[in-house]
Amino acid sequence: MPGCLSFLVFQNLKPTTMRLTNILLALCLLPLLNCSTATDTTDTEPANDDFAIMAYYVANDRFPPGDLPLDKLTHIIYSFSNIVDGKMAFTSPGHDSLMRVLVAQREKYPELKVMIACGGWGADGFSDAASTPGTRDTFIRSTIEFLKRYDLDGLDMDWEYPAIPAAGTRARPEDKQNFTLLMKGLREAMDTLDRPQTLTFASAGWERYYYNIETVEVMKYADYMNIMTYDQVGGRSPVTGHHTPLGLIEESDLEGLPILDTVAKRREERPEAEYDWSPRSAKRIVNYVKGLGVDPKQLVIGGAFYGRAWKGVPSANNGLYQPNKGVHTGWLDYGAIRKEYEDKNGFTRHWDSIALAPYLFNPADSIFISYDDPESVALKTDYVQEEGLGGIMFWQLSNDTREAGSLLDAIWAAAKE
Repeated sequence: MPGCLSFLVFQNLKPTTMRLTNILLALCLLPLLNCSTATDTTDTEPANDDFAIMAYYVANDRFPPGDLPLDKLTHIIYSFSNIVDGKMAFTSPGHDSLMRVLVAQREKYPELKVMIACGGWGADGFSDAASTPGTRDTFIRSTIEFLKRYDLDGLDMDWEYPAIPAAGTRARPEDKQNFTLLMKGLREAMDTLDRPQTLTFASAGWERYYYNIETVEVMKYADYMNIMTYDQVGGRSPVTGHHTPLGLIEESDLEGLPILDTVAKRREERPEAEYDWSPRSAKRIVNYVKGLGVDPKQLVIGGAFYGRAWKGVPSANNGLYQPNKGVHTGWLDYGAIRKEYEDKNGFTRHWDSIALAPYLFNPADSIFISYDDPESVALKTDYVQEEGLGGIMFWQLSNDTREAGSLLDAIWAAAKE
């Protein structure tokens, strides 16, 4: 999903590579193996019926669409469709079978909402599709056809980003108004369908994004804003940091640490910039968006089922907010972090009580990893309920572990309290 701009640098997002052939073979075997791991849902109802738990989902061998923990979700968002010649479409034929298997799971989980995400990091075509009444009509008609073809429950618009060119995508200043018009048209068209439709969009976890959309107007047409409260520090950042923190981090909390030198340099380089270089977090951006006038019940914050890692990190402060020598690896799924890194192979887990976030550090290899774990996603879920927000989402389900005590288990347990 969603890639984000770091508060220090532009940032690439996680890859969504899928071995479609292997997955399709696995789907053929599922009825014979009877391998579904879904559990009885009789005692697993969330405390708040309106509380959304949304999973973005990229199919892989470990998490095929016929064998998912759907009893713990309210929405699952298949990722991704794209814009091809101005129309919504899959770019690979293998997606068709995977989507149909996923939709078929509603027979067992009738309350589950199955949605499609369009776009993602580096996905182009949005600015052109939104640019005129004619191009908007073409895209909207194709979207309605797509939703009907797969009997879906909704759409997540993952335009990264209106009026901001990122990863080579085209952007126009007019995107600000055109995004509103596109969302309005989608809402009106989706409301004509027999099946009730949910319309969401992925938004960034930093203020500059909201300078480039008509936030309050857009929210007249969207059910939820899915705030990507991850990738808040990018792999190319000159200093390490938390990429998905919950807690409100103030500059006073960072006194004496190298990260403040970087912040000062950014302010010196961009004195005209309107946006805040202060450390980012879920609480900070939620406070900002609520201040714009958005109903808290429409806000959904994000958990990261993956980590970011840096190399060449000195041991001061256990590697946190320290200079580095670049990306150790672009991203690590939580399943791999738990199996190979968490308090293993020279790595020690640390907890930041201000950021409310874990991190791992290996002083011998000078590697720092920022990630979410069961404790941090449970705290995010608690925060959502305490603040009366709409729910929690995460990128993405198949990055989780299959073992007991998964990230989704932690979210679900917190939601039930």
